[in-house]
Amino acid sequence: MQIKEVCGEIIKDSRNEKTILVRIKTNVGEFFASAPNGKSKGKNEAMPYKKTIENDIKKLESFKDYFSKEYIEKFEDLRRIEDIIGKDVGANTLFAFESAVLKALSKEQKKEIWQLINLNANKFPRLVGNCIGGGLHSQGINEKIPDFQEFLLIPNENSVEKNFNLMKKIKEDVEVYLNKYDGKFKSKKNDEDALVSSLDDKTLLEILSKFKIDLGIDVASSSFYKRGKYKYNQPKIFRTKEEQLEYVSSLIKNFNILYIEDAFEQEDFESFSKLLKRFSNKLIVGDDLTTTNLKRLEKAIEEKSINAIIVKPNQNGSLIKLKKICEFAKEKNIKIIISHRSGETNENILADLAFGFEADFIKCGITGKEREVKIKRLIEIEKKF
Repeated sequence: MQIKEVCGEIIKDSRNEKTILVRIKTNVGEFFASAPNGKSKGKNEAMPYKKTIENDIKKLESFKDYFSKEYIEKFEDLRRIEDIIGKDVGANTLFAFESAVLKALSKEQKKEIWQLINLNANKFPRLVGNCIGGGLHSQGINEKIPDFQEFLLIPNENSVEKNFNLMKKIKEDVEVYLNKYDGKFKSKKNDEDALVSSLDDKTLLEILSKFKIDLGIDVASSSFYKRGKYKYNQPKIFRTKEEQLEYVSSLIKNFNILYIEDAFEQEDFESFSKLLKRFSNKLIVGDDLTTTNLKRLEKAIEEKSINAIIVKPNQNGSLIKLKKICEFAKEKNIKIIISHRSGETNENILADLAFGFEADFIKCGITGKEREVKIKRLIEIEKKF
């Protein structure tokens, strides 16, 4: 396949913020892909744009003649694109560009996109859905919000479609509970289309534990870590890292939580390790800790800090590097959670990446058209098996 033209344009994400769409023309037609935006960002993640989104678009234009000399025949040939422009654009631009190329290659070779990654893939990831939201994703919606960023549903039925339907049904039931027990609840949704409650973390876990489903929390603790302590608002209290360890441990025990993401701030590998030692049978997940970065993952494994990692494709940009990260995680028995971002688009390639890289989980919300399009693509893949 030959890339004849490439250009970028600005579109709006689900938060109505600017993001990039990359469009390419090839010998088999025109293809495009877009990148999401994150609000809750780890300080070690790659920059979305080299300087600005406008600057990246200009760079694409200035390099367009270089791509026409390259022939792309397989997934690994994405390296040729990275060799040309990888250092000149940000992670969002590179991810959108490479995704568009995979779409074109898929069309030319009459294969599914996931087949370009792994022809033998046959493992469907479990869904992880954000049911109730707090933290950075919900600020400004209510006067009071939960301190934790996400309260997650993790169904385990025997098909993606059944899991999707179960999550939606439970979310509807949870909304009924919130109307009953949260006097300030107004059925408002946050950046990820999660319900926004004024209740505290423990009360929300009590409500969710009424449903027979695995639960998870994204503490996103770096967002409320100030001057060496965790600053909680409900109730107003400062916790040391030792107190944070005891608090999170008590929640895991009391509510049988399966999935615990970013329970500590993004440089505290030691506390992650202590939590994992206590709960080796749970998923101790690194996100801000690892930022889809191979060196950070290597350190987390060396210090025995995690047994699961969030992988956000646009947080790295390079799909070649993403493959290396997934392969290394699998080699070290680290569970992989392919994840969306809070500011999403109608792009659905995340499902193909999750299936192709044989992720254990895919985290892309429950409702909202930008979230559902990814789950529906995964269901489409499932129906072809």
